[in-house]
Amino acid sequence: MRIGVDVGGTNTDAVLVDGATVVASTKQPTSADISSGITSAVVAILEQTNIQTDSIGSITIGTTHFTNALVQSTELDQVGIIRLASPSGEALPPLTGWPSSLASRIGGNTFLLPGGYEVDGREISALDERLVRDAAQVCQQSSIKNIAISSAFAPLNASMEMRAAEIVKQEFPQATLSLSHLIGRIGLIERENSTIINAALSSLAERVIASFQSALKDLRIAAPLYISQNDGTLISAAYAAQYPVMTIGSGPTNSMRGAAFLSGLRNAVVMDVGGTTCDIGVLVNGYPRESSLSANIGGVRTNFRTPDIYALGLGGGTRIHADVPALRSSDVSECTFEIGPDSLGYKISRESYLFGGSTLTASDVAVRAGFAKFGDSSQLPPMSEEVVTAIIAKMRTMLEDGLDRMKTSIDDVPLVAVGGGSILIGDQLRGCSSIVRPPHASVANAVGAAIGQIGSHIEQLVDYDQIPRDIALDHLKQRASERVISAGGRAETVEIVEVEEVLLSYLPGRSTQVRLKAVGDLGSSFSDSSPTQELEVIRHAN
Repeated sequence: MRIGVDVGGTNTDAVLVDGATVVASTKQPTSADISSGITSAVVAILEQTNIQTDSIGSITIGTTHFTNALVQSTELDQVGIIRLASPSGEALPPLTGWPSSLASRIGGNTFLLPGGYEVDGREISALDERLVRDAAQVCQQSSIKNIAISSAFAPLNASMEMRAAEIVKQEFPQATLSLSHLIGRIGLIERENSTIINAALSSLAERVIASFQSALKDLRIAAPLYISQNDGTLISAAYAAQYPVMTIGSGPTNSMRGAAFLSGLRNAVVMDVGGTTCDIGVLVNGYPRESSLSANIGGVRTNFRTPDIYALGLGGGTRIHADVPALRSSDVSECTFEIGPDSLGYKISRESYLFGGSTLTASDVAVRAGFAKFGDSSQLPPMSEEVVTAIIAKMRTMLEDGLDRMKTSIDDVPLVAVGGGSILIGDQLRGCSSIVRPPHASVANAVGAAIGQIGSHIEQLVDYDQIPRDIALDHLKQRASERVISAGGRAETVEIVEVEEVLLSYLPGRSTQVRLKAVGDLGSSFSDSSPTQELEVIRHAN
């Protein structure tokens, strides 16, 4: 049996999953110290089921804590930034395009040093080890222990980054290093941004992961702890403490993975409706479709793996701005209204009409329309059928527009509705062939965490003129599968869930960038080094 926990800004959800069955679920308020909220959620699960803690095989936690810290510019460390790309890489210095408040909070010392490679593998300039040592000494003297190291085209050849890391550790043993080739893709600026963010979150990550571990220790649970990451797969707690940036997009991903598990659909659109927003994503082979664009996190462009999500400003707590007396009119033209974008959020339980307040929300209208029954409907203000129909129609249009944004064809597609606010979706939307509302939909995020799998990503440049395509793909698939197994995945469950090929016309022959992903169910052991989570890009063969 496995426990999944999702720590949100308002609620901490938890579920107990036994095989393919959700045995118990709960929602508890998220606590300021994180650990007590997790403890309350897990205790509620244990009390519902009366199971012994030694029956728990694993616990997986997903959290938005790192995202919130970045967006709010709180609890971030200063970072020493070493870029190996000079002289050609000096046109855009590190932190270019960052919000000024965030850049001033993180920016410690920046070093533009010789090094890096061209796309064809040639050196831009040789690594100057003396300058790297000098940079490490300056960081040490400034008490900046979190250091981000990036190099031009490091995913093609990581040797300079790795040598620079060795030198920094020699000079500054207490330093915590983040290397760009383990985090992002080929683009230097976005990959460097991701690495700097990771370094800035390092101390917070250590505290948060320690908080998770403390909660389990207090509960006397000896089961291994895993953290869900952006693509829906698992990393060990130790790896998450080292690379927290890999967990920033885990919230929407967990909801989508949970939706796939609960509905049995592997290819569908998912609408996860919370109190403030509706996150719309697409399932491909049971996993969220990854974004092909640079992800904007807290105003910073990044290029690590993130789900392709469209966030719509419509949730259960979204305010309906209207003149309350006019809601009675049967003539819709006499009642002008606006939907959102502001939301009551967690205040809905005391400020909306359903709970004795005086603010009209989307949930109030949904209950009045008969979509659901909760709260005290007798406290709703008088609303004519015509006005209710008009508000519901506008909400439906917003959802249909969001659905169209995420679809890649004109064909109708199945839709899975999850989240506590999914009542807003209704029974019909143009563009979808069916609307599935699976059991336990309100805690799909925690379910997604509980069922997380081991994953392996491999990215390689291959010249199909030198290596036949079939042979190259078979070789890469085998390597990805072996990595899943070596990290603790069960061999009989490993499958390839994604293959992407991009022809690179600026390189000779039929040079192609190949990206693929393998996944497998968690076995009895899991490697703390999590080698399958590292982006591996093999240098183009000359």
